[in-house]
Amino acid sequence: MNVRFTAPEAPAQLQERVARLEALVGQAALEHAPAVLASSLGAEDMVLADAILRAHLPVEIFTLDTGRLHAETLAMADRIRERYGYAIKLYRPDETAVAGYVKEFGLDAIYDSIQLRTRCCHIRKVEPLARALAGKGAWITGLRRAQAVTRSNVQEREFDATQQLWKFNPLADWSESDVWEYVRAFDVPYNPLHDKGFRSIGCEPCTRAIGRDDDLRSGRWWWEDPERKECGLHPRTGNSLNPQQRNNP
Repeated sequence: MNVRFTAPEAPAQLQERVARLEALVGQAALEHAPAVLASSLGAEDMVLADAILRAHLPVEIFTLDTGRLHAETLAMADRIRERYGYAIKLYRPDETAVAGYVKEFGLDAIYDSIQLRTRCCHIRKVEPLARALAGKGAWITGLRRAQAVTRSNVQEREFDATQQLWKFNPLADWSESDVWEYVRAFDVPYNPLHDKGFRSIGCEPCTRAIGRDDDLRSGRWWWEDPERKECGLHPRTGNSLNPQQRNNP
């Protein structure tokens, strides 16, 4: 498939980045079907959603409704429907597991220890993700190497041994300014929290606004060490292998 959706007035460097993005998403969609985009509804994932929906690629888009997202984040699902005529799929955590956690530890036990925070993330995000990816051939994410020290080795294409499927990160080598250049060039709708200093957006109690000179993810789990700032969706282990290490890329 050779779909072109680059804005004619876009700078040459942006056109090159979009062409690469297009190739990677197209590969995921056509060679590893069924493919899905796991969207946080943040700026990076809105770039990917725009690319997918503009090109009419056969990629399902879903988000994890953890039950603790900002209202502005949830409203992005409606904005996608209004702009593109596409209804993203929502996966929610198991209600019994959530109720059990809250009863035993409290609603905001995430602040008490890393163990309780990661347990909450597992219930609200990791387990629903496993359901969302069941039976899929590839998943697409908005991970970028520059986002955090925990993501410095992200590859454009990896085999995720945890999920046992291919993982595509088309924005791996994009900068934050690259993302916003695309948003402006294509007039992509984005979460209004970004205009209020939320450069990385997760659950409401785990996210706060930061300054332009702060580390990108310093507003996420700000009470924890930077080396630990992941929710479990993207583990930094030997689980993600370079495609060249696999026999059937």
